[in-house]
Amino acid sequence: MNRVNHYLLKNFSSLFASLFFTLFFITSIIFFIKLASITSIIKVDFFELGLMYIYLLPRILIYTLPITFFIAVCISLYNLSKENETIVLFTLGYDPKKIKNFFLVVASLLSFILVIDFLILIPLSKQLHNNFIDYKRIEAKFNIKATEFGQKFSDWLVYINEIDEKEEYKNIVMYKQKTQNEPENLIVSHHADVQNKDAILRLNLKDGKVFQIAEDKITQIDFEKMQINSLSQNYLSPVESIKEYWSAYKNSDKIEFDFIFFALIALFPIATIYFALAFGLVTYRYDKKNIYPKMFSVIFIYLAIGTLLAKYMSLYTIPAMFVGTLILATLFYRNKITKRY
Repeated sequence: MNRVNHYLLKNFSSLFASLFFTLFFITSIIFFIKLASITSIIKVDFFELGLMYIYLLPRILIYTLPITFFIAVCISLYNLSKENETIVLFTLGYDPKKIKNFFLVVASLLSFILVIDFLILIPLSKQLHNNFIDYKRIEAKFNIKATEFGQKFSDWLVYINEIDEKEEYKNIVMYKQKTQNEPENLIVSHHADVQNKDAILRLNLKDGKVFQIAEDKITQIDFEKMQINSLSQNYLSPVESIKEYWSAYKNSDKIEFDFIFFALIALFPIATIYFALAFGLVTYRYDKKNIYPKMFSVIFIYLAIGTLLAKYMSLYTIPAMFVGTLILATLFYRNKITKRY
């Protein structure tokens, strides 16, 4: 790598790093909010929360890396143009073609990494994440609070008067509504505890009474011990191979859309590199227009059109959007840069 390439890389990488960590932080907050909604269903500790976050990293990277790269190329070249450093480079014989080739190599390398990310890492991490959620649901404890109404265990409404230090429940009242096959049921018990056996939660009641309330009579049954099993899920989601996961797009609109959307994002650095070069390489004295509206317009239009076409063109959206964007960007670059320098 010659000195000019090293100089370009140094300016680009410093800006890329600062933009990436900023966007990465913002995106991580959004995903943490999503994780918070999951923790309302299952109980996790700090280590398990970190593990769930690691499972989300491939998705965070595919959202942040392409956009960060595009913005960093635009702004780093624009800053060089603003300081007239690009004019100096052109004077020394380092023309826009060499700058284009340098960033095209970087964009191609990044797109290759992103393709690996969405084809391999995202399916694996998503399945591991879902499997972990299933496992935690199986491992879940009987999360009923004392002196609160409207809580449920399986088909039963539950009220608990007290929970001691050993997590034993005292003075329990349980009610199940009338069905076609069963009358109303009311259970009153002095003591209870919960057992997790073979991925099934089991409520062990002690010293109580069962009241079956029919239309013409009420039946009372006294018991010393009674067990009620939950209807919770007792299996883990299978982890499919990469081929099996993506092959399911034929039967799943969600998987098909994810494949199209992630592919478009992965190819975004290559498809828009000529736009980035054209926005950044300017003669600042004559072209002082703000590049931010241009940058964000390209990002928005690319993702918006890609999302709309995905509903009508299916997998053909990927080559259509990529080739179409690359052609437009190349024509724009030639008209704005090649003819001028």
